Amino acid sequence: MAEITAALVKQLRDKSGAGMMDCKKALQEAAGDMEAASDWLRTKGLSKAANKSDRAAAEGLVAGLISPDGKTGVLIELNAETDFVSKNETFQAAARDIAAVALDVEGVDAISAAKTAKGEVVSEMVTNLIATIGENMRLRRAARLSVAQGAVALYLHNAQGDGVGRLGVLVALEGGGDAAVLKEIGRKIAMHVAGTPTPPLALTPDDLDPAAVAKEKQFLTDQALESGKPVGVVEKMIEGRIRKWQEEVVLLKQPFVMNPDQTIEQLIAETSKSTGAPLAMKGFVRFVLGEGVEKKTDDFAAEVAQLTSQD
Repeated sequence: MAEITAALVKQLRDKSGAGMMDCKKALQEAAGDMEAASDWLRTKGLSKAANKSDRAAAEGLVAGLISPDGKTGVLIELNAETDFVSKNETFQAAARDIAAVALDVEGVDAISAAKTAKGEVVSEMVTNLIATIGENMRLRRAARLSVAQGAVALYLHNAQGDGVGRLGVLVALEGGGDAAVLKEIGRKIAMHVAGTPTPPLALTPDDLDPAAVAKEKQFLTDQALESGKPVGVVEKMIEGRIRKWQEEVVLLKQPFVMNPDQTIEQLIAETSKSTGAPLAMKGFVRFVLGEGVEKKTDDFAAEVAQLTSQD
């Protein structure tokens, strides 16, 4: 039997798109013969994954998990092509397994290379899912928040199953006091982040992306100049409008959806007073499934009409 080298396995992986372990097994079954191993993979349906890699994957699930001590939380987005897959129990379990890995490993590349609690390499697990379910999939992004003292809260909107949904939010509160109280306040703030009409862009004004500020400032300037007002007047107008815009998109300055007479900043201050310990919001993360992904839409009715007209 020919020696199954790492180079040989990699060659088959590049050719088929199947997982490394599947390629190794295929070569073992085929006694090292590359063509026979390729045929073995095709028979098992494992080489299909490579043929699907260029198809848009904007559906799927956002999975979230909080560590047992309540001080670390993660969100991951696992994409597929259709929303039907989000209801697949195997796909949901995979998303949860990846979230568990993300508690200990940070960054998509590192998570993809790590093993789940079941001993599967994440990237190979995804490749096998592609072959099994028949859709392109990818681990798109991951985020983690931690506190030394306090609590990290998780909220999943439009839940599709345990620990998975279509929108996920993490909120990290750093400080003393009752951890259960902080977790509940954090969850309420997470619900605010998920449901507020104007999704926050940053925690504080200083955290805003300079490019986003410049873009908004240019938009407001162009809008004001069109009114015919003098440049000097416009500049003063823009200063006030930028401050108002920042209050709308900065989380701490937003009116709390459960009590619009109170800002998030005031809610945190009130909680700090009631618990008798300093409290600060360390950060938040908001994942909306498929956000920013270009989705391909197929007009099946138009296709049917075109075919009918050709008959």
